[in-house]
Amino acid sequence: MSDTGNAIAGTEVQNLKDAQERAAVLAQALPFLRRYAGDTIVVKYGGHAMVEDSLSEAFGHDIALLKLVGVNPIVVHGGGPQISAMLNRLQIPSTFVDGLRVTDAAMVDVIEMVLAGKVNKQVAGLINQAGALAVGISGRDGGLITARRLRRTVRDADSQIEKVLDLGFVGEPVRIDPRVLYALSGSGLIPVVAPVGAGEDGETYNINADTAAGAIAGAVHATRLLMLTDVPGVLDENGELIPELTAEEARRGIASGMISGGMIPKVETCLEAVRSGAKAAVILDGRVPHACLLELFTEAGPGTLIRGE
Repeated sequence: MSDTGNAIAGTEVQNLKDAQERAAVLAQALPFLRRYAGDTIVVKYGGHAMVEDSLSEAFGHDIALLKLVGVNPIVVHGGGPQISAMLNRLQIPSTFVDGLRVTDAAMVDVIEMVLAGKVNKQVAGLINQAGALAVGISGRDGGLITARRLRRTVRDADSQIEKVLDLGFVGEPVRIDPRVLYALSGSGLIPVVAPVGAGEDGETYNINADTAAGAIAGAVHATRLLMLTDVPGVLDENGELIPELTAEEARRGIASGMISGGMIPKVETCLEAVRSGAKAAVILDGRVPHACLLELFTEAGPGTLIRGE
């Protein structure tokens, strides 16, 4: 056989091996596909997964695939870097307290424009380009998220006197009306939610995307809340990933200091989600390509799963 014939034969063998590997993956995923068929999965989308082109494209394909195999995904996205970039362009300074952006009336208009406008449509576009139908909405649409002003208390280190910090138009959900989500999902559409809510008097509130996703996951009794982050998950004292925690174990981890820093609010969001109706929540490393699919459709989920009681 000529060198050209050998090359063609070798390519055919490699193509067959690649096809066999893909078939094996599908066969292994089948039990998981059956497990989640018809279920609702809420995905909080942010971090590196949102700003790196290759990860963004993979995310769009993953969410589209979930819908195509019978899962009902709901995406709740952040947009901190995009908000900061726009505020810088407009020369509006930002101040942060405990990771939350202090938001005045002028700033909340910019935040709503960025989150519910440009970013929301970009995220929906990623999914549409992958072959599914996604619709971008904000928490103000259909009365989805009713919010109130979030206030934080801090204790003065010298006097030990507590004082209330006014963060402006930073809100927290007080009521979720999921009817608009059910209507979209039931029509074959994927809701993509910007975390902006409305107050009782119509005010606009900027809501932390993790908090919004957790509240929505609880309200729709999601089978899973998947929180894409920039860390592997919850780590133990030796820096090793903890694959699974009960709610009680997670609370003990916070009390003991094993869970600390920025991981505390993420774990608390998961705990609130499972307390209010979600079956389980997972803190995932969004820097891993196809993290959502790996978590749902394989035994080697790349994050920390937190179950209810």
